Amino acid sequence: MSESVIATIALAGNPNAGKTTLFNALTGSRQHVGNYPGITVEKKEGYVDTPAGLTRVVDLPGTYSLTAYSQEELVARDFLIHERPQGVINVLDATSLERNLYLTVQFLEIGIPVTLALNMVDALEAKGMTIDSQRLASLMNVPVVRTVARSDKGVREALDAAMNHPQKVWQPLHISYGPDLDPVLQEMTELIKKRNFLTQTYPPRWLALKFLENDLIVRQLFEADSELHRNMRDMADDVARHCEKTLKTQPEFIVADYRYGYIASILRQGVLTIQPDLQGRADLSDKIDSVLTHQLAGPTIMLCVLYGLFSVTFAIGQIPMGWVESFFEWLSSLAMHLPGGLARSLIVDGIIAGVGGVLGFVPLILIMFLGITFLEDSGYMARMAYMLDRVFRIFGLHGSSVVPFIISGGIPGGCAVPGVMAARTLRSPKEKLATLLTAPFMVCGAKVPVFILLAAAFFPGHGARVMFLITLTGWAAALVVAKLLRSSVIRGPSTPFVMELPPYRMPTAMGMVLHTWERGWQYIKKAGTVILAISILIWAMMTFPALSVELAAPIEAQIENLETRLASEPVEETRLALQNDIAELGLRLKEETLANSLAGRTGRAIEPVTAWAGFDWRTNIALLGGIAAKEVIVSTLATAHALGDDQAQSFSERIASAPGWNTSVAVSVMIFVLLYSPCFVTVVAIAREASWGWAVFSVVFNTSFAFALAVAAYQLGMRMGW
Repeated sequence: MSESVIATIALAGNPNAGKTTLFNALTGSRQHVGNYPGITVEKKEGYVDTPAGLTRVVDLPGTYSLTAYSQEELVARDFLIHERPQGVINVLDATSLERNLYLTVQFLEIGIPVTLALNMVDALEAKGMTIDSQRLASLMNVPVVRTVARSDKGVREALDAAMNHPQKVWQPLHISYGPDLDPVLQEMTELIKKRNFLTQTYPPRWLALKFLENDLIVRQLFEADSELHRNMRDMADDVARHCEKTLKTQPEFIVADYRYGYIASILRQGVLTIQPDLQGRADLSDKIDSVLTHQLAGPTIMLCVLYGLFSVTFAIGQIPMGWVESFFEWLSSLAMHLPGGLARSLIVDGIIAGVGGVLGFVPLILIMFLGITFLEDSGYMARMAYMLDRVFRIFGLHGSSVVPFIISGGIPGGCAVPGVMAARTLRSPKEKLATLLTAPFMVCGAKVPVFILLAAAFFPGHGARVMFLITLTGWAAALVVAKLLRSSVIRGPSTPFVMELPPYRMPTAMGMVLHTWERGWQYIKKAGTVILAISILIWAMMTFPALSVELAAPIEAQIENLETRLASEPVEETRLALQNDIAELGLRLKEETLANSLAGRTGRAIEPVTAWAGFDWRTNIALLGGIAAKEVIVSTLATAHALGDDQAQSFSERIASAPGWNTSVAVSVMIFVLLYSPCFVTVVAIAREASWGWAVFSVVFNTSFAFALAVAAYQLGMRMGW
């Protein structure tokens, strides 16, 4: 960014308040998505031209508080404190004003200039309620702007209000926390000021308040001054015992009660009005929920929605997918004009076959991501989590496990790495561990091309049904294994589940396009980097060492002899026979070369075992590569079959007609790919969240479990004549 930035404005708010929609409306395509250093919490920032100059806008993770209960809350708090943006636009869901203002109060207690964006006021008015925004602004002493982010209403006004905020320096809000806490809070604040402890970074009263709230990160900060820490801890312990003895509660609960009391006192002063004639009107979301989350109708509708998603994906996606495949076939035929040798083989058999095999599925992936984005942004995904919680409890998992499962690919197209990270929301270590070990069973985006390929090759016209059954198989395997683990090695009690259901909304076109592109670009970028590198490596393993002269010479001599006869043969029938013989010998030479290569030797070494599941040595190579990254499976199969088969056929046709492949093998491979070892990045993520011991366990156990099921499926299929 060559133009200098004049200010940074942070967007903050509760999850599902419309914060990201407002961010997209402000920044459009001028945004960047990454991660905060060292963690997997998503970091979004973009730039907006204003009359004063270029402004940086940062979309902070959605949080309910600024206490370090989760990584998202810690990231949001650290950004505000350490990067000190010029202002915060606090996006509020106007339909849940009281709950959303709880976070606002915490921003004000830090002292940062806050502008309130009262979002979804149209939904509020539809429920028969109104908010006096001027009254609210006067009572809270902050600018208030009414917005409907999904239709761009008030978006720019909110940014202008934040840029022109009258408060230019941080001014912490002081709320009374009652006669039990105020004296000790004052005493702790004075002690911090006297020791000048971190007062240049944090407001002293805020530090004291967080110490009383048992904020672990803040308490660790105080360990740098042992005397101060001991005094603070003694005072906090004394007031905690007093509160327990006199009020039967803890200081953090008293703090929450007084914050809500402060909010209630503001709302009662004419801020929130409910029209008397509309008070009894049922909320639209409640009416929809009465059907979509019904005990019987809800799960049925959910299964229909998933099946419909797959049907639409395959019905629409086949056409652009054919265009992409045709493009790579044309590119391959163009490269065949290069001089023969290793360079041409690398380009045609390694790069184009490998990367092209993965990129060919981009149209299907994008359409599926678009459908998933619609389900997420409309609020239906949260309902799915709510309904599945009832099932999860039976299998020893927590309701919060639903989110990691869905992110990992519970609806195909996710990724197990952020899914594993999302398991941090589980507070029970044993429920978290069960989730970590079973989330990789879901259909992540990297596995989808394998299933699409095999469905097209062996179940033409039934792709949607195959994807639907695979998805259900992944869920069933995860639940059964979770039950097995929770009944044996990680046995322990269950904890209760609480989840907020956001109101239903019609997603915006821009939001859906941006979210779909973000996911699709990650897939495409991986094909151009990791997959390209691994494709070249596997091509090298399939090419070297070259076939020895002693083994190659007899075949090459036969080919040369037949070509000599062909050159002088006048009879057309004999010429065709000679050409067929030459082609067969050429394939035999390639087969011998592949078998002699490093990859071929490895694949053949384990073939006696994997043959129980119907895997030949070529499939073994692809599956071994899939431990590094699942995307490699398709590219490796493409490379292996490009080296030894007819270039004029499509990829799925080559697989369908390849020796050793049939319907039983296809089913066995799909089951194995679905369930076997997580990819290397996911294994590292599991090690970080649990331990390397459990990470190794996930590799060994998942692979053994997957192989046992694959063997059973293959043997059963062969006996049934598939």
